[in-house]
Amino acid sequence: MKKRYRNGETWDFEHEIGVLGDREVILGLDGGTTSTICICMPIFPFSDPFPDPLPVLSRAVAETAARETLEQVMADALLKSGSNRSAVRAVCLSVSGVNHSTDELGILNWLREIFPTHVKLYVQNDAVAALASGTMGKLHGCVLIAGTGSIAFGFTEDGRQARAAGAGPVLGDRGSGYGIAAQALTAIIRAYDGRGPVTILSSNILQILGLSSPDELIGWTYADPSWARIAALVPVVVACAEAGDRVAHEILQDSVEELALSVKAVVQRLGLCGEDGKGSFPLVMVGGVLEANNKWDIGKEVVNHISKSYPGVLPIRPKVEPAVGAALLGWNFLLKESHMEPCKTSEEWNCTVARP
Repeated sequence: MKKRYRNGETWDFEHEIGVLGDREVILGLDGGTTSTICICMPIFPFSDPFPDPLPVLSRAVAETAARETLEQVMADALLKSGSNRSAVRAVCLSVSGVNHSTDELGILNWLREIFPTHVKLYVQNDAVAALASGTMGKLHGCVLIAGTGSIAFGFTEDGRQARAAGAGPVLGDRGSGYGIAAQALTAIIRAYDGRGPVTILSSNILQILGLSSPDELIGWTYADPSWARIAALVPVVVACAEAGDRVAHEILQDSVEELALSVKAVVQRLGLCGEDGKGSFPLVMVGGVLEANNKWDIGKEVVNHISKSYPGVLPIRPKVEPAVGAALLGWNFLLKESHMEPCKTSEEWNCTVARP
């Protein structure tokens, strides 16, 4: 297997690039449920504040987060930057589904087959990179992600962490794009068969989908029940709420309450607000559901809801994407390496499991 990675077609470009001198780089990857982005960033001298803009050498995108795709997107980023694996100092891969140390070690094993032994490897949940994108690599505070799915993830300065939601559509994720749209589809069926109130969601969503009857909505939904496909209907729900539709309004209000509840659960468990409940903490807000610039602003409503309980909340809209946050994490982990706890198999893996 090592031979496939070392000499496979994915890395054929390295024979053309050759040795690059002293320039060292970090790869930061953000692997979500629907796409993967890889950033190649040079190692730059420490400064406070960071350089603005950050020195990003290249960016590569793929439509999935499969392992073969992750390998290809890393190769593409290095090719675009004129670098190869010998120039890589660290790789920080933040991917959805990493919830336990066994998840980390499985991915670290795979990465070690790809990269030379001198490369440091770090694996995190994708929510951690999202947090770092707002705090410029510092793991402190809480991140709320509300896109296709939703999750709240927090860190204290001494390294304790907690999460809420993020269990997928079957076990939760109310407040996510999928959750909002799924409630809207359910409301249409309920209105059609007389179990729920009439709503303009019916005509608006059917028109968008090119369907003539709610009966056809059943076939459309189960023909391809992918999360992103259904979550794409969120703008229609927002438009209906702005037009005064009570059902759509209640769906969005439920979303706000659920997202705020996820954040408050993390804040309370970690004590991010201090003993008096009024301490300040950063809340990084990421995802299409929170970025909607409409009269019905879900992100703004979530912050208003949270601030009633925790007035010290400091909302942050990241200026960089999560993949850059992952690269900054790798950069910070390298700086603090001497203060980190090696994993039990560090000699075998030549890696460190990050304990911020």
